[in-house]
Amino acid sequence: MRKPFSCVFVLSILAVISALNITGCTFGKNKNTDTITVWHWMTDRHDALVELAQKYERETGIKVNFELYAPSDAYSQKVIAAAQAKVLPDIFGVLGEKKVFASFIENGFVADLTNDFRLNNSEWESSFFPKALAVNQFEESNIYKIRPGIYGVPIDVTTIQMLYNKKLLKQAGITNPPETFQELIEDIEALKRVGLAGFVSGWGEAWLIDCFASNYAFNVMGEEKVMATYRGKVKYTDADWITVFNLFKILADHDAFVKGIVIKGNKYAEQDFALERAAFAFNGSWCVNVYKDMNPNLEYGVMLPPAVSKNFPMAIWYTGSSFVVNGGSMNKQKSIDFLKWLTAREQQAVFAAETKNLPANKKALSAVDPILSGFAKGADYGTHPTAWRVNEHPKVSERFTKGIQSIIIGEKTPQEVAQEVQAAKEKVLERESRRKN
Repeated sequence: MRKPFSCVFVLSILAVISALNITGCTFGKNKNTDTITVWHWMTDRHDALVELAQKYERETGIKVNFELYAPSDAYSQKVIAAAQAKVLPDIFGVLGEKKVFASFIENGFVADLTNDFRLNNSEWESSFFPKALAVNQFEESNIYKIRPGIYGVPIDVTTIQMLYNKKLLKQAGITNPPETFQELIEDIEALKRVGLAGFVSGWGEAWLIDCFASNYAFNVMGEEKVMATYRGKVKYTDADWITVFNLFKILADHDAFVKGIVIKGNKYAEQDFALERAAFAFNGSWCVNVYKDMNPNLEYGVMLPPAVSKNFPMAIWYTGSSFVVNGGSMNKQKSIDFLKWLTAREQQAVFAAETKNLPANKKALSAVDPILSGFAKGADYGTHPTAWRVNEHPKVSERFTKGIQSIIIGEKTPQEVAQEVQAAKEKVLERESRRKN
């Protein structure tokens, strides 16, 4: 299972990168121009990457050495240390929010690949899902003051959506999965009448609650108002935010949740859905691997979270993995050529088949599991939290998710939680104001 990068660790990354105060090109770790060195953190994809590297060497004579450093926090610490010592590898990944990525670019650690993507009307750029490529792009007049362009290469993507058990819905007389929130509630009631549980997710893990809630925040009030809230311009006591908080109360009042959802880790929630203890789940596309191992005969489909409002589109979290090229690498062009090869349709199809992940190259979709194709269809609704123009402060996010847990278990009302979250926000804004002054 993959989850967004730790906000606290992101702050430490920024502090270290800022302290480097390095300009111009950096020197690469690899002095051997016959070998491309790649650092990554993806334990579940390492074997597939190594196999593809061996294929590339057979075809070109160029050796590619993938070095795995996990977990992700340890990997990022290694990347920071390498940046300080000017020994970054030819290819690596930058984990964290967009401002972290911008810091690496600003200090010369990451090459601008725009011309390589667009050279001679290249099809390289158009082969990717636009949302996947956008994570690695900086537009005109971006707040980070980075020169507009493309600075990274996506290799796979992940969407987080809702799942439904086809067999259980049929038992309850439900012919189609719900498209609206009201239909979801009606389906929950139908499931209860035949003794079936409704909804499960790993909401003992705060980030999954935050994900689900932000999906509905985008649907209820739109992206601009959500971002304005994070900036402190809109209060959490606003009626639209009360609507979002109230959705959890409605679900709880209808006894929609599997018992203990607020303390359930996602691996246990995945067991519940795989073993048909719940008809609906909220989970990411990585679940295809998980459910296949737990119950190969599971019959399920993928759907967007059922919408509350028609005023704004539903948004789902869309994440993925990308590589960047060291701006000072002696193997810069060879590294770019390898990444072009790695993300071509044939290699992406092999990578997707081996890892059961969605390929970043949309032309390789025909090779993936049909369920994964269902996850891919939601990509047009994707929003990448690490690419948002502004992110909520970790202390406010913590109060937000704990508040929702308290609504689910009936300890607090949506209005009480809204007031507590706003109070936490005002404390953060006050501290930031004092720091500026």
